Amino acid sequence: MQIDDAEAKAEVEAAFARYEAALVGNDVPTLEALFHDDPRTIRYGGGENLYGMDAIRTFRRSRPSRGLDRELSDTVITTYGRDHAVAMTLFRRGNAPGKVGRQSQTWVRFPDGWKVVAAHVSVIDEP
Repeated sequence: MQIDDAEAKAEVEAAFARYEAALVGNDVPTLEALFHDDPRTIRYGGGENLYGMDAIRTFRRSRPSRGLDRELSDTVITTYGRDHAVAMTLFRRGNAPGKVGRQSQTWVRFPDGWKVVAAHVSVIDEP
C-alpha cells in the first residue's frame, strides 16, 4: 500500500477544501453531497451524535447559518492506497475565544468521487 500517493492526496485536499468552503458558506447541498449517502455514515458533532445520512441531513438543514467562519490550522491529510484517506484539522472561531475545535474525517473514494464516511468534531479549552 502506498501512503500519500500524490494524485490521491491532491484529490482529497481538493475535496477537503470544497467541504470547508461549503461549511463556512452554509452550502447545505454541497455538504450533503460530500457525505456518503448511507445509513452507516456517522457524524459525531459538538453536541450531537448522528447515525446515518438522514440524521446528518436533518442536522445540516436545521443548523443556524451564522457564526460559521473559522480559521484552520495544523491540517493533516493522509491517504492510504488510492481510495482511503484521513483528514485531521484544528479550528478556531472568533466567537469562541479560548477554545480550539478538532475535526477528523474519514474519506473513501466511490464511483462518484471522494465522500466522508465518518466525521468527528469536538471543542476543548485552548491549551
